[in-house]
Amino acid sequence: MKLVIIESPFQGGKPENLRYLQRCIADCIKRGESPYASHRMLTGALDDLKPEERELGIKAGFEWHRRADLMVVYADYGITPGMEQGMQNAELLHLPMEMRKIGKNEGET
Repeated sequence: MKLVIIESPFQGGKPENLRYLQRCIADCIKRGESPYASHRMLTGALDDLKPEERELGIKAGFEWHRRADLMVVYADYGITPGMEQGMQNAELLHLPMEMRKIGKNEGET
C-alpha cells in the first residue's frame, strides 16, 4: 500500500469540508492506499484558530511528507491557502503529487 497524504479544504472544520474529507479518505482506501490527513487528526488535539497551535500542527503534519509515497490533492472545492502551503512543502521535498476530483458532496453545487 502506498502511504498517501491527503490535501483537501478544512477551513475551521466546516461540516461540508469534513464530509468531503471522509469521502476523500474512502477514495484513497478504495484505491489500495493508506491515507493520512493531518488536518483531520491534529485539529482534534490543537486549536486551528490559534496561530501558534495551527503552526505546530502544520509543522507536525509536514513531517509525514518525508515518509509518504504520494500527496493527493482533492480539488473539487478549489485550493485553499493551507492546501497550497502543503503542496509547496511537497514540492520542496520532491514528493510526487496527484490532483483528484471525486465530485462535490451530494446536495451541494
